[in-house]
Amino acid sequence: MSVLRLEDVSIRYITGDFKDIGLKDFVLQKLRGNYRVREFWADRHISFTLERGDMLGIIGTNGAGKSTLLKAVAGIMEPTEGKVTRRGTIAALLELGSGFDGDLTVRENTYLRGAMLGYTRKFMDEAYGRIIEFAELEEFQDRPFKQLSSGMKSRLAFSVASLVQPDILILDEVLSVGDGAFRKKSEEKMREIIAGGAATILVSHSLPQVREMCGKILWLHKGERVEFGDDVQGICDRYEAFLEKC
Repeated sequence: MSVLRLEDVSIRYITGDFKDIGLKDFVLQKLRGNYRVREFWADRHISFTLERGDMLGIIGTNGAGKSTLLKAVAGIMEPTEGKVTRRGTIAALLELGSGFDGDLTVRENTYLRGAMLGYTRKFMDEAYGRIIEFAELEEFQDRPFKQLSSGMKSRLAFSVASLVQPDILILDEVLSVGDGAFRKKSEEKMREIIAGGAATILVSHSLPQVREMCGKILWLHKGERVEFGDDVQGICDRYEAFLEKC
């Protein structure tokens, strides 16, 4: 049984909302016939299915609709058309650096992030030491979060988020955080989660990473599906050839 199914999913953004210009200007523009609403389709007619243990790599240039599609999969936004069916728990590692308070300490932000992800205080008390050790921040626990480097902040976010064992795991460029040693450690952690049966989606600009880790691949371009399937090496080769022509 599939744990994730997308059926003809399309996502539309509308620009020209009167909230952006104010009610007075909106009324005046409407009366003068100058108000225009513009539509932008970020994704069009995307369909695929994932089973337990599948790892799907999504590739495409900037503006291809990758991150928007992930938000629909995660339930952050509803598709304009089509249907997303999810079974089981879902964890999304998107925008790792968001959701922290720069004036709080690393320790306080760890608990704050855990609460945002739905972890109990008891769970966080038990897991805190493992989180800090994995993030390699033992010497920075009582420092203000704003004093950390961007890499340190991302390591902490990744460490907290990767505690769960979800049925569906979504990763948006998160395996590129930190230095080479931490990237290797984070990849090993993801393999552990996948081995536990999670269906995983990885968005990455690193084709070697996609080639090595993914068993299925989706190539998007300007919101349209170019190719989808289990020929990871072949699709990556054709994508690289496409990039060389751009």
